[in-house]
Amino acid sequence: MENKNLWVYIETDSGVAKNVGYELLNPGRMMADKLGSQLVAVVLGNGVEAVAQQAIAYGADKVLLVEGDEYETYNTDAQTYAMVNLIQKYQPFIVLYGATNNGRDVGPRVACAAHTGLTADCTGLDIDENGLLASTRPAFGGNLMATISCPDHRPQMSTVRPGVFKKPEADDSRTGEIVREDIHIDPANIRVQLLERVKEVAEAVNLEEADVIVSGGRGLKSAENFALVRELADAMGGVVGASRAAVDAGWIPHAHQVGQTGKTVAPKIYVAVGISGAIQHLAGMSGSDTVIAINKDPDAPIFSVADYGIVGDLFEVVPALTAAIKAKKA
Repeated sequence: MENKNLWVYIETDSGVAKNVGYELLNPGRMMADKLGSQLVAVVLGNGVEAVAQQAIAYGADKVLLVEGDEYETYNTDAQTYAMVNLIQKYQPFIVLYGATNNGRDVGPRVACAAHTGLTADCTGLDIDENGLLASTRPAFGGNLMATISCPDHRPQMSTVRPGVFKKPEADDSRTGEIVREDIHIDPANIRVQLLERVKEVAEAVNLEEADVIVSGGRGLKSAENFALVRELADAMGGVVGASRAAVDAGWIPHAHQVGQTGKTVAPKIYVAVGISGAIQHLAGMSGSDTVIAINKDPDAPIFSVADYGIVGDLFEVVPALTAAIKAKKA
Protein backbone atom coordinates (compact mmCIF):
# COMPACT_ATOMS: atom_id res chain seq x y z
CA MET A 1 0.00 0.00 0.00
CA GLU A 2 1.33 3.43 -0.98
CA ASN A 3 2.68 5.63 1.82
CA LYS A 4 0.36 8.66 2.00
CA ASN A 5 2.41 10.78 4.40
CA LEU A 6 2.52 14.51 3.69
CA TRP A 7 5.70 16.46 4.41
CA VAL A 8 6.23 20.15 5.03
CA TYR A 9 9.74 21.56 4.72
CA ILE A 10 10.36 24.03 7.57
CA GLU A 11 13.02 26.46 6.37
CA THR A 12 15.37 27.72 9.07
CA ASP A 13 18.18 30.25 9.13
CA SER A 14 20.62 30.60 12.04
CA GLY A 15 18.27 28.57 14.25
CA VAL A 16 15.11 30.55 13.42
CA ALA A 17 12.22 29.17 11.33
CA LYS A 18 10.65 31.11 8.48
CA ASN A 19 6.92 31.62 9.05
CA VAL A 20 5.93 30.06 5.72
CA GLY A 21 6.85 26.58 6.98
CA TYR A 22 4.45 26.91 9.89
CA GLU A 23 1.82 28.41 7.56
CA LEU A 24 1.99 25.30 5.35
CA LEU A 25 1.19 23.08 8.32
CA ASN A 26 -2.34 24.55 8.09
CA PRO A 27 -3.31 23.16 4.64
CA GLY A 28 -0.97 20.25 5.36
CA ARG A 29 -3.08 19.24 8.35
CA MET A 30 -6.29 19.49 6.34
CA MET A 31 -4.93 17.40 3.47
CA ALA A 32 -3.28 14.80 5.72
CA ASP A 33 -6.64 14.33 7.45
CA LYS A 34 -8.33 13.86 4.06
CA LEU A 35 -5.74 11.25 3.14
CA GLY A 36 -5.87 9.59 6.56
CA SER A 37 -2.11 10.04 6.81
CA GLN A 38 0.54 11.61 9.03
CA LEU A 39 1.62 15.23 8.72
CA VAL A 40 5.42 15.28 8.94
CA ALA A 41 7.54 18.41 9.37
CA VAL A 42 11.09 18.28 8.03
CA VAL A 43 13.48 20.54 9.94
CA LEU A 44 17.07 21.05 8.77
CA GLY A 45 19.32 23.33 10.78
CA ASN A 46 21.71 23.62 13.70
CA GLY A 47 20.36 23.84 17.25
CA VAL A 48 16.77 23.77 16.00
CA GLU A 49 15.04 21.31 18.32
CA ALA A 50 12.83 24.19 19.51
CA VAL A 51 11.65 24.61 15.90
CA ALA A 52 10.77 20.90 15.82
CA GLN A 53 8.75 21.25 19.03
CA GLN A 54 6.99 24.31 17.61
CA ALA A 55 6.09 22.40 14.44
CA ILE A 56 4.29 19.83 16.58
CA ALA A 57 2.44 22.63 18.39
CA TYR A 58 1.34 23.93 14.98
CA GLY A 59 -0.09 20.56 13.92
CA ALA A 60 2.66 18.15 12.83
CA ASP A 61 2.33 14.53 13.97
CA LYS A 62 6.03 13.82 13.50
CA VAL A 63 9.22 15.77 12.84
CA LEU A 64 12.25 14.55 10.92
CA LEU A 65 15.09 16.55 12.46
CA VAL A 66 18.47 16.86 10.75
CA GLU A 67 21.09 18.96 12.55
CA GLY A 68 24.68 19.86 11.73
CA ASP A 69 27.04 22.75 11.13
CA GLU A 70 26.44 22.51 7.38
CA TYR A 71 22.76 23.41 7.94
CA GLU A 72 23.38 26.50 10.12
CA THR A 73 22.72 28.81 7.17
CA TYR A 74 21.12 27.81 3.89
CA ASN A 75 23.38 25.87 1.55
CA THR A 76 22.05 24.43 -1.71
CA ASP A 77 24.16 21.29 -1.77
CA ALA A 78 23.72 20.37 1.90
CA GLN A 79 19.95 20.94 1.94
CA THR A 80 19.40 19.04 -1.32
CA TYR A 81 21.53 16.14 -0.16
CA ALA A 82 19.64 15.82 3.13
CA MET A 83 16.18 16.09 1.53
CA VAL A 84 16.94 13.55 -1.19
CA ASN A 85 18.29 11.10 1.40
CA LEU A 86 15.15 11.51 3.54
CA ILE A 87 12.84 11.07 0.53
CA GLN A 88 14.65 7.93 -0.59
CA LYS A 89 14.39 6.46 2.90
CA TYR A 90 10.77 7.32 3.75
CA GLN A 91 9.06 7.66 0.32
CA PRO A 92 6.59 10.47 1.18
CA PHE A 93 3.44 11.02 -0.90
CA ILE A 94 3.58 14.84 -0.92
CA VAL A 95 6.28 17.40 -0.07
CA LEU A 96 5.52 21.11 0.32
CA TYR A 97 8.02 23.97 0.39
CA GLY A 98 7.62 27.70 0.94
CA ALA A 99 8.20 29.71 -2.26
CA THR A 100 10.94 31.77 -0.64
CA ASN A 101 14.24 32.39 -2.41
CA ASN A 102 15.65 29.28 -0.73
CA GLY A 103 12.53 27.15 -1.18
CA ARG A 104 12.50 28.01 -4.88
CA ASP A 105 16.10 26.86 -5.03
CA VAL A 106 15.99 23.59 -3.12
CA GLY A 107 12.55 22.40 -4.33
CA PRO A 108 13.44 22.05 -8.04
CA ARG A 109 16.83 20.51 -7.20
CA VAL A 110 15.19 17.86 -5.03
CA ALA A 111 12.52 17.24 -7.68
CA CYS A 112 15.20 16.67 -10.32
CA ALA A 113 17.19 14.29 -8.09
CA ALA A 114 14.02 12.41 -7.09
CA HIS A 115 12.82 12.19 -10.73
CA THR A 116 9.48 13.80 -9.99
CA GLY A 117 7.60 16.99 -10.81
CA LEU A 118 7.14 20.24 -8.94
CA THR A 119 4.41 22.87 -9.24
CA ALA A 120 5.93 26.26 -8.46
CA ASP A 121 4.59 29.38 -6.78
CA CYS A 122 1.19 27.98 -5.77
CA THR A 123 -1.63 29.96 -4.21
CA GLY A 124 -3.96 27.04 -3.47
CA LEU A 125 -3.72 23.39 -2.38
CA ASP A 126 -6.20 20.55 -2.03
CA ILE A 127 -6.68 16.81 -2.47
CA ASP A 128 -8.71 16.05 -5.60
CA GLU A 129 -11.31 13.33 -6.23
CA ASN A 130 -8.53 10.93 -7.23
CA GLY A 131 -6.68 11.43 -3.96
CA LEU A 132 -3.90 13.44 -5.65
CA LEU A 133 -2.41 16.78 -4.71
CA ALA A 134 -4.17 19.56 -6.65
CA SER A 135 -1.88 22.59 -6.79
CA THR A 136 -3.33 25.87 -8.05
CA ARG A 137 -1.12 28.62 -9.42
CA PRO A 138 -1.53 31.71 -11.60
CA ALA A 139 -0.85 31.30 -15.31
CA PHE A 140 -0.64 33.59 -18.34
CA GLY A 141 0.40 36.62 -16.33
CA GLY A 142 -2.15 36.00 -13.63
CA ASN A 143 -5.12 36.14 -16.03
CA LEU A 144 -6.24 32.63 -15.13
CA MET A 145 -5.60 30.02 -12.45
CA ALA A 146 -4.31 26.57 -13.41
CA THR A 147 -4.76 23.49 -11.20
CA ILE A 148 -1.96 20.99 -11.74
CA SER A 149 -1.53 17.38 -10.59
CA CYS A 150 1.32 14.87 -10.80
CA PRO A 151 -0.35 11.46 -11.26
CA ASP A 152 2.62 9.31 -12.25
CA HIS A 153 5.57 10.27 -10.03
CA ARG A 154 6.25 10.50 -6.29
CA PRO A 155 6.53 12.49 -4.23
CA GLN A 156 4.15 15.14 -5.52
CA MET A 157 5.81 18.47 -4.77
CA SER A 158 4.86 22.14 -4.71
CA THR A 159 6.28 25.45 -3.59
CA VAL A 160 3.70 27.78 -2.02
CA ARG A 161 3.86 31.54 -1.65
CA PRO A 162 4.36 32.93 1.86
CA GLY A 163 1.24 34.57 3.26
CA VAL A 164 -1.23 32.51 1.23
CA PHE A 165 -2.24 30.46 4.29
CA LYS A 166 -2.66 31.59 7.87
CA LYS A 167 -0.36 30.12 10.47
CA PRO A 168 -2.38 27.72 12.69
CA GLU A 169 -3.03 28.46 16.33
CA ALA A 170 -0.25 26.90 18.38
CA ASP A 171 -1.32 24.18 20.82
CA ASP A 172 1.56 23.57 23.21
CA SER A 173 -0.26 20.57 24.69
CA ARG A 174 0.08 18.61 21.43
CA THR A 175 2.54 15.74 21.44
CA GLY A 176 4.38 14.20 18.54
CA GLU A 177 7.41 12.16 17.64
CA ILE A 178 10.77 13.76 16.84
CA VAL A 179 12.99 11.47 14.78
CA ARG A 180 16.64 12.52 14.56
CA GLU A 181 18.34 11.64 11.29
CA ASP A 182 22.15 11.69 11.11
CA ILE A 183 22.84 12.97 7.60
CA HIS A 184 26.10 14.75 6.76
CA ILE A 185 27.42 15.68 3.35
CA ASP A 186 31.09 15.33 2.44
CA PRO A 187 32.51 18.89 2.62
CA ALA A 188 34.16 18.26 -0.75
CA ASN A 189 30.67 18.08 -2.28
CA ILE A 190 29.64 21.51 -1.01
CA ARG A 191 30.38 23.73 -3.98
CA VAL A 192 29.20 27.06 -2.55
CA GLN A 193 30.54 28.74 0.56
CA LEU A 194 28.88 31.70 2.30
CA LEU A 195 31.53 34.41 2.57
CA GLU A 196 29.50 37.40 3.70
CA ARG A 197 25.90 38.45 4.30
CA VAL A 198 24.81 41.88 3.11
CA LYS A 199 21.48 43.14 4.39
CA GLU A 200 19.58 44.53 1.45
CA VAL A 201 16.19 46.19 1.10
CA ALA A 202 14.54 42.83 0.40
CA GLU A 203 15.43 41.63 3.89
CA ALA A 204 14.62 44.95 5.54
CA VAL A 205 11.11 45.06 4.04
CA ASN A 206 9.99 41.55 5.08
CA LEU A 207 6.45 42.03 3.81
CA GLU A 208 5.42 38.41 4.38
CA GLU A 209 5.80 38.61 8.16
CA ALA A 210 4.56 42.19 8.73
CA ASP A 211 1.42 42.75 10.81
CA VAL A 212 0.75 46.14 9.20
CA ILE A 213 1.42 47.09 5.56
CA VAL A 214 0.74 50.48 3.98
CA SER A 215 0.96 50.24 0.18
CA GLY A 216 1.12 53.02 -2.37
CA GLY A 217 0.02 52.95 -5.98
CA ARG A 218 -0.22 54.98 -9.15
CA GLY A 219 -2.28 57.60 -7.36
CA LEU A 220 0.82 58.86 -5.54
CA LYS A 221 2.05 60.31 -8.87
CA SER A 222 5.78 60.34 -7.97
CA ALA A 223 8.53 58.62 -5.98
CA GLU A 224 8.79 61.64 -3.68
CA ASN A 225 5.16 61.24 -2.62
CA PHE A 226 5.94 57.79 -1.17
CA ALA A 227 7.11 59.82 1.83
CA LEU A 228 3.39 60.09 2.74
CA VAL A 229 3.10 56.30 2.74
CA ARG A 230 6.29 55.88 4.78
CA GLU A 231 5.12 58.36 7.41
CA LEU A 232 1.78 56.57 7.78
CA ALA A 233 3.50 53.19 7.94
CA ASP A 234 5.89 54.46 10.62
CA ALA A 235 3.00 55.88 12.64
CA MET A 236 1.17 52.53 12.45
CA GLY A 237 4.29 50.46 13.20
CA GLY A 238 4.15 48.88 9.76
CA VAL A 239 6.15 48.49 6.56
CA VAL A 240 5.78 49.99 3.09
CA GLY A 241 4.32 48.04 0.19
CA ALA A 242 3.53 49.04 -3.37
CA SER A 243 1.49 48.13 -6.42
CA ARG A 244 3.09 46.93 -9.64
CA ALA A 245 2.32 50.28 -11.29
CA ALA A 246 4.40 52.12 -8.70
CA VAL A 247 7.28 49.64 -9.03
CA ASP A 248 7.19 49.70 -12.84
CA ALA A 249 7.31 53.50 -12.72
CA GLY A 250 10.59 53.23 -10.77
CA TRP A 251 9.20 54.96 -7.69
CA ILE A 252 10.12 52.14 -5.28
CA PRO A 253 12.16 48.88 -5.46
CA HIS A 254 10.53 45.59 -6.48
CA ALA A 255 11.12 44.17 -2.98
CA HIS A 256 8.11 46.25 -1.86
CA GLN A 257 5.72 44.92 -4.52
CA VAL A 258 2.51 43.22 -3.41
CA GLY A 259 0.53 41.17 -5.90
CA GLN A 260 0.59 38.33 -8.39
CA THR A 261 4.11 39.21 -9.60
CA GLY A 262 5.26 40.41 -6.17
CA LYS A 263 4.73 39.18 -2.63
CA THR A 264 1.57 37.51 -1.33
CA VAL A 265 0.81 38.98 2.09
CA ALA A 266 -1.75 38.49 4.85
CA PRO A 267 -1.16 41.16 7.51
CA LYS A 268 -3.56 42.11 10.27
CA ILE A 269 -4.02 45.54 8.63
CA TYR A 270 -3.49 46.41 4.96
CA VAL A 271 -3.83 50.02 3.87
CA ALA A 272 -4.09 50.66 0.11
CA VAL A 273 -3.25 54.24 -0.79
CA GLY A 274 -4.00 55.35 -4.34
CA ILE A 275 -4.29 51.74 -5.56
CA SER A 276 -7.16 51.01 -7.95
CA GLY A 277 -7.19 47.29 -7.16
CA ALA A 278 -6.33 45.34 -10.30
CA ILE A 279 -7.04 41.61 -9.95
CA GLN A 280 -3.31 40.86 -9.84
CA HIS A 281 -2.89 43.15 -6.82
CA LEU A 282 -5.98 41.83 -5.05
CA ALA A 283 -4.67 38.27 -5.40
CA GLY A 284 -1.62 39.27 -3.37
CA MET A 285 -3.37 40.87 -0.39
CA SER A 286 -6.95 39.58 -0.21
CA GLY A 287 -6.01 37.35 2.74
CA SER A 288 -5.44 40.40 4.97
CA ASP A 289 -7.53 40.52 8.16
CA THR A 290 -8.58 44.16 7.71
CA VAL A 291 -8.27 46.15 4.47
CA ILE A 292 -8.47 49.96 4.45
CA ALA A 293 -8.67 51.65 1.04
CA ILE A 294 -8.03 55.32 0.28
CA ASN A 295 -8.93 56.35 -3.27
CA LYS A 296 -10.64 59.29 -4.95
CA ASP A 297 -12.53 56.98 -7.34
CA PRO A 298 -15.61 55.57 -5.57
CA ASP A 299 -15.84 52.81 -8.20
CA ALA A 300 -12.26 51.57 -7.76
CA PRO A 301 -12.18 47.74 -7.50
CA ILE A 302 -10.14 47.98 -4.27
CA PHE A 303 -13.32 48.98 -2.44
CA SER A 304 -14.85 45.58 -3.25
CA VAL A 305 -12.42 43.90 -0.83
CA ALA A 306 -12.04 46.77 1.64
CA ASP A 307 -13.46 46.57 5.16
CA TYR A 308 -13.16 50.35 5.43
CA GLY A 309 -13.09 52.74 2.50
CA ILE A 310 -12.22 56.43 2.36
CA VAL A 311 -13.23 58.19 -0.85
CA GLY A 312 -11.09 61.30 -1.06
CA ASP A 313 -7.86 62.93 -2.14
CA LEU A 314 -5.02 60.87 -0.67
CA PHE A 315 -2.86 64.00 -0.41
CA GLU A 316 -5.36 65.32 2.14
CA VAL A 317 -6.51 62.06 3.73
CA VAL A 318 -3.13 60.41 4.40
CA PRO A 319 -1.47 63.36 6.24
CA ALA A 320 -4.64 63.81 8.32
CA LEU A 321 -4.73 60.09 9.17
CA THR A 322 -1.03 60.10 10.07
CA ALA A 323 -1.48 63.14 12.31
CA ALA A 324 -4.50 61.57 14.04
CA ILE A 325 -2.59 58.33 14.76
CA LYS A 326 0.42 60.24 16.11
CA ALA A 327 -1.86 62.36 18.31
CA LYS A 328 -3.61 59.26 19.63
CA LYS A 329 -0.26 57.66 20.48
CA ALA A 330 0.95 60.81 22.19
